[in-house]
Amino acid sequence: MEGATLVALYGVYELIRGGGNSTLSAARAHTDSIVSLEQSLHVFGEQSLQNAAHAVPALPSLLGVAYVVLHFVGTTAFIVWMYRRHRDHFAFVRNTLIASTAIGLSIYVLFPAAPPRLAGLGFVDTVTDGAHLNLSSNLLGSVYNPYAAVPSLHFGYALIVGVAVAAYARRRFVRIAGALYPAVMLVVIVATGNHFFFDAAAGAVVVGAAYLVARALNAGASAASWRASAESVVAPC
Repeated sequence: MEGATLVALYGVYELIRGGGNSTLSAARAHTDSIVSLEQSLHVFGEQSLQNAAHAVPALPSLLGVAYVVLHFVGTTAFIVWMYRRHRDHFAFVRNTLIASTAIGLSIYVLFPAAPPRLAGLGFVDTVTDGAHLNLSSNLLGSVYNPYAAVPSLHFGYALIVGVAVAAYARRRFVRIAGALYPAVMLVVIVATGNHFFFDAAAGAVVVGAAYLVARALNAGASAASWRASAESVVAPC
């Protein structure tokens, strides 16, 4: 059922992803607004971070691979770990992931935004150059929305993973690694030219909203379980 829910979310995404105004011109216009906002707040430092990363030998290739592997393999491994080792907390974390995904997909349709590497601002496509995986290719374009930059679910998922690992892991070094994981992901998504700091902040806000949804669902399920238990106790034999 959980797998079917995720597949259904992706199916809805495929149905609506072409229905919005997802053109490069519209996406770049939204990106220009993001850049203007960051400049007004004096936090527009993405290009400096990417330049610093590219000055270190072999680091761009490592970051390009990390962008793909951490998000997909890392998140999947985390879900399996939660289910096997911390099943009592699994439903809450699962609901947070699903809710954040649903909210994110909705925003992608309403607010298409180009990532830095497609914004015409001089950013390097580190994933293509370093990991040799062209995110803008026709093949990946059939299953990947190039203008789904806001919110960054790369960072949003990393925030969920990091907080949960820091809270539930038994070994201290694993908890520390969990606490550092969102910061590592932030460096990865910015240094590879795939997200602005604004995108990561939007991802954190989406996760916060998803957390509230998951908590409400958890409270509702607990209340329903309590009522069922109470009725079973008072029901006549």
